[in-house]
Amino acid sequence: MAWGVDNRTCALRVVGHDASVHLETRVPGGDVNPYLAVAALIAAGLHGIDAELPLEPPVAGNAYTGGAPRVPSTLTVAAERFDESAVARSAFGDDVVDHYVHAARVELAAFESSVTDWERFRGFERL
Repeated sequence: MAWGVDNRTCALRVVGHDASVHLETRVPGGDVNPYLAVAALIAAGLHGIDAELPLEPPVAGNAYTGGAPRVPSTLTVAAERFDESAVARSAFGDDVVDHYVHAARVELAAFESSVTDWERFRGFERL
C-alpha cells in the first residue's frame, strides 16, 4: 500500500505531466464492482483529509520489496479487515459492510467445502 510517481509496483501510481496528471489505482482486479471501488477510494481519501493523515513519501524503487504494508492476499483476511474497519463502517454503514462480509463468508464456505483437482491428485499420490 504505497504510492509513487510512474511506479508500476505501487498500489497508487501518479502518471502524466502538467494538466494530464492523474491517479491510477492498481489494487482492484478486473472483477471488481467499479462503483464500489471508486466509492472506497473516495471514502479513504476523505478519511485521510478529515483525520489530517500525513502523506508518506513516494516510493521510488520496488514497492514489493520495500517493506510497505501490503493489501490482504486472501479473501479471508480481506473480509476480516473490512468487517473490523471503522472507516468502512463510517463511510458505508453497518448494513452495507455486514452484507459484503456475509457474501465473502458464503463464498469462502463454498470454496472450502470443495475438493480441488490438486487435492485429488495429491491424495491419490500419497495413498
